[in-house]
Formats: sequence, C-alpha cells, structure tokens
Amino acid sequence: MHTVALAVTDGMLHFELSLAYEVFGSDLTHLADPWYGFTVCGPGAVRAGRFRLEPDHGLDHLPRARTVIVPGWADVDVDPPADLVEAVRAAHEAGARVASLCTGAFILAAAGLLDGRRATTHWAHARELAARHPRVEVDPDVLYVDNGSVLTSAGKAAAMDLCLHLVRLDHGSSVANAVARRLVVPPHRDGGQAQFVTTPVPAPDNHPLAGLLPWVIERLDRPLTVEDLARRANMSSRTLGRHFRSVTGTTPLQWLLTQRIRHAQELLETTDDSVEAIAAATGMGTATTLRRHFNRTVGVPPDTYRRTFRSRPGPEGGGRPPGRPDS
Repeated sequence: MHTVALAVTDGMLHFELSLAYEVFGSDLTHLADPWYGFTVCGPGAVRAGRFRLEPDHGLDHLPRARTVIVPGWADVDVDPPADLVEAVRAAHEAGARVASLCTGAFILAAAGLLDGRRATTHWAHARELAARHPRVEVDPDVLYVDNGSVLTSAGKAAAMDLCLHLVRLDHGSSVANAVARRLVVPPHRDGGQAQFVTTPVPAPDNHPLAGLLPWVIERLDRPLTVEDLARRANMSSRTLGRHFRSVTGTTPLQWLLTQRIRHAQELLETTDDSVEAIAAATGMGTATTLRRHFNRTVGVPPDTYRRTFRSRPGPEGGGRPPGRPDS
C-alpha cells in the first residue's frame, strides 16, 4: 500500500491540511483498491488555527512514507521548526516523494529540497520565498510544479489541483476524475495554468464560455478551429481568446489540446483501441500527431502510458467502460 504521511506542527493552515486528508485519508477503495494508507506525523498535539490535532506518529516516522505532504505554513516570517525541516529532509533522502501545499514550500526550501529547482507557492508570498531562498527558481504564475520527487503548489484551490495530480500519477486519470467528481471540483487543471491572481473563479453557469466548453468536449473528434469556437460562441476570435484567458488561464487552442490529451488518456486506460483509432477519436488525425503531442504533454509515449495505467485497478477492480472525460 502506498503510504501518504501528512507532516504537521503548530501553525499549519487548516484548509490545506484538511484538503490533503480528504483526498488521501478518505476510504476510496471503491475507486482503487488498495487506496492510500494515510498517517499524520507531528511532534505531539498541534494546533492548526482553532483546531487541535493528535498525530498518529512522531516526525521520525516520515521517512517510512512513500509520499510526504507538507501543508501551508501560516507565518512565513517565522522560520519553520528545525525538527520538521530535518524530518522532511530525511524523508526525501530515504526516497519519499515530497509535496508542499501553498506556503509549505518555505519548509521544503528550508530543507534544501528546492535548491536549483523550479518551485511555486501562493502568489502573495512568492517574492518572499525568492528573497529568502535565492537558489530556488520561484515561478509565481503557475498552479503547481512537478519536479518528480519534489512538488510544490500555489495556494488553496491549487493545492487541490496538486493532490489530484498525485492521484493521477499513482492511479490514472479515470480515478483522479472520479475523485474530482466526488469533491465537486474540476477534474484537471494543468500545472502551468495561471494562478488567477486578480480574476475571481466564475460561477458554473455565469461566465461567457459556460455554453461553449461542454459543446467542445462533446466534439473532440472533430477538427475544430478557433474560428469554429468563435462562431459557436457568437463572438470574434480576439474576444474569444480574451475570454479563454480570463476563464481558463490559457488560449483556446492550448485548452483544446489539453482536452484531447485527457480524452486520449482515458481511452488508453479503459479501451483496447489502437493508437490510430484513439488519434481519430480525439481529433488528432494521425497516430504520429497523437504520439508527438502526447509525449510532449504527458512525458511518455501513448503505448508506455497504456502499459503503466492499464495495470491499475479501476472502480470495482476493473476500470470503467470507455467514455469521454468530464467537462
């Protein structure tokens, strides 16, 4: 069983802490069996805001976990406790994957895990992280950064994006999408997407693209262009691009490519369709085009992805029938 350990101490942000518990600590064996083994590690009883938390183990237990989650650190002007920093460093040295949520990046930076690496944190604290840790390449404009064994996220909702990204890496996109549906959150926002520093998150049916995006999802097998989308939305291509940037943080074509890749992942996991058939079903045209975009986006060829994730158990232990990913 893949063990996830939550590293806690006084002064953690309770939102990120409870968010990690909701994803990794809930019993979701109906989605993937085994699910994660979850444990909370701390120096003793700790306070997170107005909440008191009793850890299962001491911080010395962290190196036994395969994944360590470090929640947000409330007061970034105060150095994090030395015992927490050392325990996180020891866990990484023991081979654990370490992920920080929001300002938890300050703890990873103090442990030296971000030296020479690209990282992110909540946009309001990115400048402070860069000033205090000049060897870290701080990117304030993304939702999360995956460096393999070390991952960092921006604040609040972006912490959920990173948690779902970890589930996707471990169990595949079908399971991650099912977790997202359970939590009523978007199933996938790419890590390179903007943090929406000044733009509020739109209500589900209260933004200019509310009718367009589901329409596109149902037509991924067609050779859609920006002009097609603009015509459907009854707006100019320039206006469409402006609304896409505002609502999704990216361009129409990049968003469309992301949806095609997601659908390809779903089909690779849940069907025996050939790469050529999947290329046609996702609007990629040819297997060569699919392989090029898939490899560049996901990091592995479609065939490798299928071998990896077809072995993962799905709901009821057998995966789901073929179907489009949720919009």
